[in-house]
Amino acid sequence: MRSLSGITLVLLAAVSAHAQLVLSGNENKIDLSSGTAVVLPDAQPDTLTILDFSTFPPKVTHLENIRNSVIGPPSNIAITPDETLALIASSTLPDPANPGKWIPDDVIHVLDLALDPPKVIAEIKAEKQPSGISIARDGSFALVANRAAGTVSLLSIAGKKVEIKQSVKVCEPEDNIADVTLAPDGTFAVASVCKGHYLALLEIKDGVLGVSERKFSTCGEPYRCVITPNGAYAMTAGSGKGYPDEDTITVVDLKANPPRTADYVRIGSGPESMEVSPDGRLVVAVLMNGSNLAPDSPLRNEHGQLTVLAFRGKRLEVIQKLDAGAIPEGVAFSPDGKYIIVQCHPSRELWLYEVNGETVRDTGTRISVPGMPSSLRAAEKP
Repeated sequence: MRSLSGITLVLLAAVSAHAQLVLSGNENKIDLSSGTAVVLPDAQPDTLTILDFSTFPPKVTHLENIRNSVIGPPSNIAITPDETLALIASSTLPDPANPGKWIPDDVIHVLDLALDPPKVIAEIKAEKQPSGISIARDGSFALVANRAAGTVSLLSIAGKKVEIKQSVKVCEPEDNIADVTLAPDGTFAVASVCKGHYLALLEIKDGVLGVSERKFSTCGEPYRCVITPNGAYAMTAGSGKGYPDEDTITVVDLKANPPRTADYVRIGSGPESMEVSPDGRLVVAVLMNGSNLAPDSPLRNEHGQLTVLAFRGKRLEVIQKLDAGAIPEGVAFSPDGKYIIVQCHPSRELWLYEVNGETVRDTGTRISVPGMPSSLRAAEKP
């Protein structure tokens, strides 16, 4: 097994025109290894790791003191298609009035990836607990789900200027809207309403965001949500009551008339995040698999799980399951689809897998990061 140390913060060259960027947000203030979220006293500042997959192993850059959070979800980072900017949501803060507790944050960092080294150039005041972020394929706007506000905000992107233009109410704050994902053509989006057990349909027309009355049923509490590159399917992985119960991916057929929830696919226990390959061929999900239970629990497992699925016509099927590190948070494909990255929270590592057609293998390459990796995103090409 090869290991790439990332404890010493090293700044590499500026982003090249042919970069294949993936960003990992690394949290230091909230630890999950005890079986519950524990706010650590006197924690070191959070960090960000930039991976450039134009070579393998990827080039690694670590940036200090960029606030982010494991209570996010893992999609609280997004990169513009031209790889010049990134948006990073800071979702939570330690509660100064209650040590060991956390409160919602309201900041979105604008990171200039074209600078050497990359640098935060602006901080946008968002609504409560900005979480999942999705950027349009033309790079002109983004959506962010504000978890503790029950809203989705539309942000305009003009060069390096990012502004909140509009916010719309989707649900009550206690319903927990965690993530939002834009369709490839930018005309609609779906958002995961965790405690409401549904995906909300949003519409974008002439630069204005609206909320449709349509709600898609889900199995379990939806969290991370995605739309295939061809715009045919929306998917979310829903968690139930916990290990060892089987959880599922909900598949919404967006081309049906009317669009509707069409399938539920069993994938294992405790899905945290999922992603679609750039060519739409594969879907991957990372599962806790009991690795997030307390150390003294008889049901605890030492490994998380990476589940690989593929479309067979209109059916999504599990084709492979692989071990991952404990408490896997985020998962992403490299922008060219050749590799899969999995965040392993307590070990402070990124595990790298190689994709060959529909076969995935663990490369044995591990990248150490300065913090507990908690959010992960790759650049999506136009």
